[in-house]
Amino acid sequence: MQRPSFPSSGVRTQGFCCYKDSGRKLLTALCLDLAMTRTSTCVYHLFVLSWYIFLNFYISREGEDPRKSQIFLNGGQWKYLTFLNLVLQAIFFGVACLEDVLKRTKGKKDIKFVTAFRDLLFTTLAFPISTFVFLSFWILFLYDRELVYPKALDNIFPVWLNHGMHTFILPFSLVEVILRPHCYPLRKKGLTLLAAACLAYVSRVLWIYSETGTWVYPVFAKLSPGGLAAFFSLSYIFTIGIYLFGEKLNHWKWGDTMQPRKKRK
Repeated sequence: MQRPSFPSSGVRTQGFCCYKDSGRKLLTALCLDLAMTRTSTCVYHLFVLSWYIFLNFYISREGEDPRKSQIFLNGGQWKYLTFLNLVLQAIFFGVACLEDVLKRTKGKKDIKFVTAFRDLLFTTLAFPISTFVFLSFWILFLYDRELVYPKALDNIFPVWLNHGMHTFILPFSLVEVILRPHCYPLRKKGLTLLAAACLAYVSRVLWIYSETGTWVYPVFAKLSPGGLAAFFSLSYIFTIGIYLFGEKLNHWKWGDTMQPRKKRK
């Protein structure tokens, strides 16, 4: 009988080399793709940070105008959640830029604290508050703009500034969710921090009213004490919904790897 022929050692070696070269090319492509993703993320963070720094600087200079300074009486610009959110977003994207730089100069293990702080800041404050400002402002604006942004302000603040404060904040946060995974804390911890932030702002609003007799937003003047309590309560429940939505969105994009781990007993 004729024995079956097998490929020679030279052919087997050549096939192994082809597989090896293909593996190297695939690994190189993956590394290049990862490098481009990191670079694009760094560029994005730097761009958004520059935008928020510009907005905060521009608004601070606008406060020096006698006409516009009247808007900031009785509490200054920091009585408005919109301006507080702009500062919050600048801080977050500043931390994100810092982490990008440190990740390139040091190992991931050396910047665990920065990464953890970035994730905590984004998941519990930056994303929920920016989304709340966007939704609450435009819902009230479309219902009756006099309740939140009177038409007279169009002659004081340009249209692009209004959109910079109330519109672009949401797309920037959504892009951040898509570009990079964020590790959410345990739900109890995250909601506790969010509740503390909400309580602090509501307390400041009530304190300003008790000291000056004027409300931060015109909509509050239309409500009775019971209506105010209901408004603040529903706003907090709405914010909790936004927090849970962000958690689900992060899970949908990045899977179970970035979900909070429960401590072992």
